[in-house]
Amino acid sequence: MTKVTMTINGKPRSGDAEGRTLLSSFLRDELGLTGTHVGCDTSQCGACVVHVDGKAVKSCTMFAAEAEGAQVDTIEGQSNADGSLNVIQQAFQDYHGLQCGFCTPGMVMSAAALLKENPKPSEAEIRHYLEGNICRCTGYHNIIRAILAASGQDVPAVAAE
Repeated sequence: MTKVTMTINGKPRSGDAEGRTLLSSFLRDELGLTGTHVGCDTSQCGACVVHVDGKAVKSCTMFAAEAEGAQVDTIEGQSNADGSLNVIQQAFQDYHGLQCGFCTPGMVMSAAALLKENPKPSEAEIRHYLEGNICRCTGYHNIIRAILAASGQDVPAVAAE
């Protein structure tokens, strides 16, 4: 076991990890941050997306030790300082961008990364950016609408593709 230390959602955190411990498992099992979901362990679904040093990362593809000293942001750190939903989370609620909720943490984290890179993405750009995230419930249309709303753009009816 190795002691791994990182800054998570602005606070220093440490825990023990074997060399093969994935960041997703470290966050969930060692640190109790269960908002990061694990859907596939093969980097296919995107439910485990977190931000590492400002970049969206599928945490099931990274060893915890690789995040030593890094700034890691998880879904638990996305709310406003007063605990209320941030603009992306509120848009997901307002536009029904979630159903079962399993993919939602990864979708919100991916949306946050997208909006940081591209504050006013088109529908096509949003769809392209989310290609690495799987949702089995929503059909994506309301997720697209939520991200458009979070970006401050008009939210048209999104046509089925």
